[in-house]
Amino acid sequence: MIKSVGRFLALLAAASVLIFLLLRAVPGDPARVALGVTATDEAVAELSRRLGTDRPLTVQYFDWIGGLLTGDFGISMASGRDITPTIIERAGISLTLTITAMVVALLLAVPLGIRLARRPNPILAGLTQIGIAVPSFLIGILTVALFSVQLGWLPAGGWGSPAHAVLPVASLALVQGAILTRYVRAAIVEELGKDYVRTGRAQGASISEVLYSSVLRNAALPVLTVTGLQLSTLIVGAVVVERVFAIPGLGSMLIDAVSSRDLTTVQTVMMLLVAFTLAVNLIVDLLYVVIDPRSRR
Repeated sequence: MIKSVGRFLALLAAASVLIFLLLRAVPGDPARVALGVTATDEAVAELSRRLGTDRPLTVQYFDWIGGLLTGDFGISMASGRDITPTIIERAGISLTLTITAMVVALLLAVPLGIRLARRPNPILAGLTQIGIAVPSFLIGILTVALFSVQLGWLPAGGWGSPAHAVLPVASLALVQGAILTRYVRAAIVEELGKDYVRTGRAQGASISEVLYSSVLRNAALPVLTVTGLQLSTLIVGAVVVERVFAIPGLGSMLIDAVSSRDLTTVQTVMMLLVAFTLAVNLIVDLLYVVIDPRSRR
């Protein structure tokens, strides 16, 4: 557990340095870009002083990290306003979208994976393959065309009510659910072929009894790993889906900040996304200890 936390902190620190240096390698003065080519040198110098970009890189880095640790995310180079309230609001939206989509995906994947492991079904297997092949943003476009444009049942975009979340959550969950279904099935099939299952059956236990008493617990370890990885990739998918459905989350904020070369917003949003991804991996490592006590050794 201590090693997992130490690795998390080391990767977080390395990612912060990498993000900071890569963005500083972008050519051009951020203050002049923000003010435009017609800005006076005095105005550019004043904005540079306010943003802190006139100070040494080491000072800028530690100012930025110190702000992140204290909840001060900085000032937008594009608008000149504090971005902290906006990032907090948008992070809540993105987390809600991502976590809800993963929960729905698991609710689909676990029973379907068990069903396919016990009784193969070509139709269900084919549907999962289609779900894997079709990207989430395309599913989003198709669901908007059907349920919003043609049928008028659900809003095509925006955020603010449960109805707004249905289509974007479905777009992400269907793809992730298809992927996880295949992994759940594969993990259970592998466990069903092991000696302890045959021993249990020989002692008179039904396949259902063995499945729910031992197989699912043992199969949870590889599925947990894949779920953590898929939750990380779900963040990337959510960036595009947020754009498709005009959801004001971190993904949309990042794309807008890149287009306007808002360095402060870009580096802060990227850092938050990386931190969330690493936190997911840390949680998976800690859950391993709970599910399989042998991993403590």
